[in-house]
Amino acid sequence: MPVGIFAGIAVRDFASALEWYKRLLGSEPTFYPNDVEAVWQLADDRYVYIIEDTGRAGGAVSMIWMDDPASEVARIAERGLKPVDVERHGSVCKWVFHDSDGNETGIGGEVLPSE
Repeated sequence: MPVGIFAGIAVRDFASALEWYKRLLGSEPTFYPNDVEAVWQLADDRYVYIIEDTGRAGGAVSMIWMDDPASEVARIAERGLKPVDVERHGSVCKWVFHDSDGNETGIGGEVLPSE
């Protein structure tokens, strides 16, 4: 069975959320389906998108699994965003980021004990 995902995050203000997610994800969106949606391709058949939808904004919880999450979090910090929390579960860490609507995006993966 093929594996892929097209995961959406509802936001209240598309323009300000777009700027925040460009800083979090480190790039311009891969494409814009319309005036209130932006899509980033993270890997083959794996996408995340934001969509302006005030009624559903603020409830998303997601995590992007990375081979080297600590290095990615350092790059995100260079772009001006800092995690609000770090969760540790054995050898897995998740750095938690919240957008202005309260949507949670984690950057996580396995880490070495020294990280």
